[in-house]
Amino acid sequence: MADTVLGKHQLEKALYEENKAVSSGQLKEENPLDTSTEFRIFCEACRRGDLRVCQEQISKGININARDQFDYTPLILASLCGHYEVAQMLLEQGARCERDTFQGERCLYNALNDRIRNLLLSYDFSKSTDLLQPLAAHMTSLLTRETPMTADIAVHTGDTTLNLHKFILSARSPYFASKLAAAPETTTWKLANTIPSQSFETCIRYLYLGDVGADLGEGDEEQAILTGIDKLSKQLEVPQLFDNILQSGDRRQARQRRTEELEKSSEQITTWFQRNVLKYKVFVDSEKADGVKWDRNNGIFADVLLRADEDEEVEAEVEESESSDESPQIRRTEGPLNGIPIGNFAQQTSRSPSRRRRPKRSVLFPCHRAMLLRSELFATMFASPFREGQESEHLHIVPLDCSPEVLEVILTFLYTEKADFGLHLALDVLHAADMLFIEKLKQRAALLISTLGNGNASVVESENPRGVTGAEEEEEVINIYDVIRAGWDTRVHRLEEFGARFIAYRLEGYIDEPEFRTLVRESAARIKGRQETDTVELVDDIRYYLSDRFRLRFEDSGLDEMMDESTAGPEGADDGGGLESRVEKLAVHDDEGYSGSSPENDAVGQDAAAWEAAQQGVVRTLDGEVAGDEFAQDALNYQILLAKIDTLMETLGLDG
Repeated sequence: MADTVLGKHQLEKALYEENKAVSSGQLKEENPLDTSTEFRIFCEACRRGDLRVCQEQISKGININARDQFDYTPLILASLCGHYEVAQMLLEQGARCERDTFQGERCLYNALNDRIRNLLLSYDFSKSTDLLQPLAAHMTSLLTRETPMTADIAVHTGDTTLNLHKFILSARSPYFASKLAAAPETTTWKLANTIPSQSFETCIRYLYLGDVGADLGEGDEEQAILTGIDKLSKQLEVPQLFDNILQSGDRRQARQRRTEELEKSSEQITTWFQRNVLKYKVFVDSEKADGVKWDRNNGIFADVLLRADEDEEVEAEVEESESSDESPQIRRTEGPLNGIPIGNFAQQTSRSPSRRRRPKRSVLFPCHRAMLLRSELFATMFASPFREGQESEHLHIVPLDCSPEVLEVILTFLYTEKADFGLHLALDVLHAADMLFIEKLKQRAALLISTLGNGNASVVESENPRGVTGAEEEEEVINIYDVIRAGWDTRVHRLEEFGARFIAYRLEGYIDEPEFRTLVRESAARIKGRQETDTVELVDDIRYYLSDRFRLRFEDSGLDEMMDESTAGPEGADDGGGLESRVEKLAVHDDEGYSGSSPENDAVGQDAAAWEAAQQGVVRTLDGEVAGDEFAQDALNYQILLAKIDTLMETLGLDG
């Protein structure tokens, strides 16, 4: 009782303080009201635990921290209704749960169980409110990182030298953007001696997304540093820097300013990335890709080229010209482009109506090693004594085993922390991220697969199928065999669980497929030194989710309680021995008690035509036998599927 009173008091206090700060203009509304249809759909999906719909709405740009007309946020709805996976997904994608806020306290107070409450508590400020923090931390670390050396401009102050990066200065400061555009070959820059070094260091830390406003000294020293920051912020055209340092406030106000600054900085970097890296990607025939020469002194300050080849050759149809007298169309391209001596070449369009195969194509992306260091593979590569770690007159070309579309997703993530891609690319992104040791992107791809992989059916619908005879009845949006193998190869347990659950809820469509047998063999072979008594992990998981599938069906219908009563002994003890034995008793009862109907034994004297018409609505099991009703059908189907699993294991010579 005391805990309940204390919880209500904390909620009231948090609400009062928050409303006071918002009304006074000190804080902005972190949970704005959203009455749109899209947000209502999002909230309903959170309420019923539908991961797929939640992910789809997030991909459309829904504000994940908004609130509905009843003052519920999506995270509160998910935690209140006990949907752990939905709550976890929301937190991973930026949902806030701050203990000193009204909505945060309310979310914790209303969590259905301790498992969800502990999950909410585990997401502190850096995880739950600052998705850009990993990007900011990496860029700030570049100021002190010595190996590999990625800086390309040295700035000298009165008593120190800072090794910086032209592309960061250009992206963040209009002043540097103008100066470096006019003279991209610049390698040094000297600061006026009248400005304290600490003033410039503070400005540079701000440009590199570092947190500023810490100790600036005392007395005259502090005043001199602040004066220097004021001058530099005007010169570099970043006036918000000086304003932020002067502003004071509590922790939430500081956090709010920090979040706003990171969002603004991210937009600047994203714009620069799109206008430079993506804009100047080069398409070239694969056989000529290694011959591309890109000067090191280039206008976008790129210092490495990443190459991705198209997956396969493209067959193109060339149409005949309208007039036989018309000369072939010729398109000329002249170079150089950003240091690439492309030269003059002509592309002549043939008038032949026949089909011809285009040469295989490659795409070269001009990149900056400083940002690629976020991948452990690149960090090791550029610090090595091998060719990629050495400087040369022209940029090194590093080939990657992925498609250009996938490489663009990876680069977008490394530069901006954003990763918006469809389900059709998710597996390829997963493998590429695993190859490059980009764990966060790998988990994001796995999340996309596990939430959108059920096709048009929602998670709720797909996990409660009736009358579905197999996987062929659904739109095949993913190859579940590839998903499970990808989970094994990339060590993502979430995909292994998703794959086993996906198959278990559609087992009747997969159990007889040859590829499913092959997958079971592969799962058995993954156990090193496997003994005869060892179980097969995939089969164990499928059995578990199959039991879960029918258990949920029985619980939803109340049949589980009826079976408890019907199988209980004289003193109420359950002698059923669990779900399987209860289902078996129900199935046996159905076989003994249901005899169907016929023209001879019809109690109401139906004629043959009426009897045949009634038979059209008979409920049948997977093996075609007549069942009394849908509940008996479930009980018999469960036994049939378990028997099929046992038969499969015996056929493969596997125990467990």
